[in-house]
Amino acid sequence: MMKNKKRKVLLGVLIVLVLCIGLFMKNKVNNLNNTSLNEESVTKELNGNLIGAYIQEGEEYIQTDDIPSSGYEFNEEKSYCKIGEDIQEGTTLSYDMDTQTLTVSPITKEGMKCYLYFDEKASAGDTILASENAPTNSTTDWTNGGKGITYYYTGNPNNWVEFAGFYWRIIRINGDGTIRMIYKGTDYNFMNNDDIVAESVFNGSHYDNMYVGYMYQSGQIQGLQQSSTVKSVLDSWYVNNIAYKGYGKYIDGNAGFCGDRRTSSVSGTETIFITYQPSTRVDNNSPSLSCEDIDIYTTSGSSVGNKVLTQPIGLISTDEAMFAGSSFSNYLNIDEDYWTMSPAGYPDAAVFYIDDYGNLYGTYTDNKLGVCPVINLRADVEIIGEGTTSDPFKVVGAS
Repeated sequence: MMKNKKRKVLLGVLIVLVLCIGLFMKNKVNNLNNTSLNEESVTKELNGNLIGAYIQEGEEYIQTDDIPSSGYEFNEEKSYCKIGEDIQEGTTLSYDMDTQTLTVSPITKEGMKCYLYFDEKASAGDTILASENAPTNSTTDWTNGGKGITYYYTGNPNNWVEFAGFYWRIIRINGDGTIRMIYKGTDYNFMNNDDIVAESVFNGSHYDNMYVGYMYQSGQIQGLQQSSTVKSVLDSWYVNNIAYKGYGKYIDGNAGFCGDRRTSSVSGTETIFITYQPSTRVDNNSPSLSCEDIDIYTTSGSSVGNKVLTQPIGLISTDEAMFAGSSFSNYLNIDEDYWTMSPAGYPDAAVFYIDDYGNLYGTYTDNKLGVCPVINLRADVEIIGEGTTSDPFKVVGAS
């Protein structure tokens, strides 16, 4: 961790403190003391530091070692600089959250210390939850360390999103405030038959239990060495249609996708028979959004999951489909059979798919079915719209 360094500055010179990874990896503020600076009149100083950072929690501000990079907005009115005991009334502070750059002007004396305040910013999920077309059902899920509340849609609601030149339907607001959505084509009219991006096998064979994995490894039920065929299709689509066109900055890689390969039973001697937990939950109509880290597919640098994805894209799970209310009338129904990410069983490796009536069935991994991408929008994107076909939710700057 590179530490903040007190810098001498020339009188009357504008200083730009670039708080990027080159200067402060992870925006760390070094050696902050325990003094609360909630009151403007407080006279305590930070020992040997130029900057103190404070983030809003409810109605109070608490001291933090990390200058936030997302989820907050800079409170210019509350932030201030001091020299000794004196607050510098004529000093202007501005902070760019995107470039992590603080500008202080003017600096009239050496020894100026600045105190930055950051207010909680409503997440994209909060915006949708406050709308007329908010999801009304909730449960816990694997995002946010399994401690978050996720809100999900059922039936055929107004959960339309226009993003990156395509239409999507929101599956749920994840427990970490990100927005999970499934591809629905270039038009909201599903009769146009463009609501899949490709037809593909899940994997090229069904003669080994490893082939039920979105990623797999020989001899391991939950291996992560090799990409599945369907993953390669999705990665390529994402690069060409999201990343290459500049929309990747709106996508979250931390919420991840669950390809739950936990087993309910394993039996047999010469032939191994495996029942996977998603299959048991489908049989009992008992969906659950719990998932082990090894089967939560996230990108490198994530705080949860297996961190093996090269692109932040995946497939829907059977549990998400069950929560949506798998039937002919729900929003997941299209005029195609398409893959989920959830394994069904073995021998003859099988993965679940959603049929053209909205039902869940298992099929061999080397059968060719439709591919419907699922992505997660970042929690800090700005959302407008009402979620209807005439006024879909939109990410500001990314339509």
